[in-house]
Amino acid sequence: MTLREPATSRCEAHSGPLTVPVAKSDAPPLIRESGQREVFCGLTGIVWLHRKIQDAFFLVVGSRTCAHLLQSAAGVMIFAEPRFATAIIDERDLAGLADANAELDRLVTRLLRYRPDIKMLFLVGSCPSEVIKLDLSRAAARLSQEFAGKVRVLSYSGSGIETTFTQGEDACLASLVPLLPPEAPDSDCSLLVVGALADVVEDQFRRLFEELGIGPVHFLPPRSSTELPSVGPSTRYLLAQPFLSDTARALEERGATRIEGPFPLGVEGTTAWLKACADAFGVAPDRFRSVVAPKIARSRESLDRYRAELSGRSVFFFPDSQLEIPIARFLVREMGMKAVEVGTPYLHRFHMASDMALLPANTQYSEGQDVERQLDRCRAARPDITVCGLGLANPLEVEGLTTKWSIELLFTPIQGYEQASDLAELFARPMVRRTRLAA
Repeated sequence: MTLREPATSRCEAHSGPLTVPVAKSDAPPLIRESGQREVFCGLTGIVWLHRKIQDAFFLVVGSRTCAHLLQSAAGVMIFAEPRFATAIIDERDLAGLADANAELDRLVTRLLRYRPDIKMLFLVGSCPSEVIKLDLSRAAARLSQEFAGKVRVLSYSGSGIETTFTQGEDACLASLVPLLPPEAPDSDCSLLVVGALADVVEDQFRRLFEELGIGPVHFLPPRSSTELPSVGPSTRYLLAQPFLSDTARALEERGATRIEGPFPLGVEGTTAWLKACADAFGVAPDRFRSVVAPKIARSRESLDRYRAELSGRSVFFFPDSQLEIPIARFLVREMGMKAVEVGTPYLHRFHMASDMALLPANTQYSEGQDVERQLDRCRAARPDITVCGLGLANPLEVEGLTTKWSIELLFTPIQGYEQASDLAELFARPMVRRTRLAA
């Protein structure tokens, strides 16, 4: 096993094709599919997580392909010193000629000696480490004991075998929940915002909550591993990302209560997200309106420049990130677009209920994927823009379809009032490019 510091890797799962339309009269149109999938690797989440938790380090236990994925996805310069690396499983490990656990201990010891600034170390599982049944949870427990008082060692799976690449963040945050300290007895209500947000977005939300008189407010993940928020029955949490089902379940097992609402994408989504929180904390309606009104006006004005380009256009979503439904709600309701099909890798009905309630009742949803069948539907519809993964984008562009990379929606700050126009621009830009190329 060798250490490589800084894929483009896609993992496909195969099973028998199955398409099952849901026939319940009170349910929205839904196609359930199980077949060949086109998904990005869950290790991708490290690209934004390693920037967020500034004293953490992510050590992927995987192959050279894993290392290539991280380096290409992160765009790391040669002189940078990133907070991630790959412990490469080589032929000796696969052949059983070396003790993989002893090799991992040796690499971790070497890494921590070289990087004494690391306060939290994540051992991240990959497809190769899962195939050879390397138990990283036991390794993390062993190393935590060895480096007790200096470094916390955790583990989670970033395997590309998972449903979608955003599950890497979900698994990471879920692994943090057991470390969150318990609330003090008789604690006042606190707010926990869950999901990795760009620092600028986190600062904007923090100011908004302060203006509304809501507090104390904490964010998960925190910027420092030494600032883990407490959690308990007095904790109310807001999901900032729609793909955090395991983290939400772990928080609720600790007694926290979710505040239900749409996700904070666009003016409408951000306002409804904040309003749900304000109602839960008893903020007076007049105060809420006075705080958000100027932000709403400024944000709506910033959207006007993109509405002419997007209004009346059609959009087709391939399932990739689980952001598809709230983004479709933004594009349909605020930008005047038409959703041909809204595909999502996994439909969490409870978490998505508020966003789905705002979309037209006849919106066509699809859950899971049989990629060939979905490609056929997309080609038949000829949408104005197709949201899909990197593996499908270039072939569809060759066929004359305009595409948007779904992973760009994770790399770009898109939550909140100030970023609503940035979200709209991500969809307007490919349209403008296509128009110029056609001229």
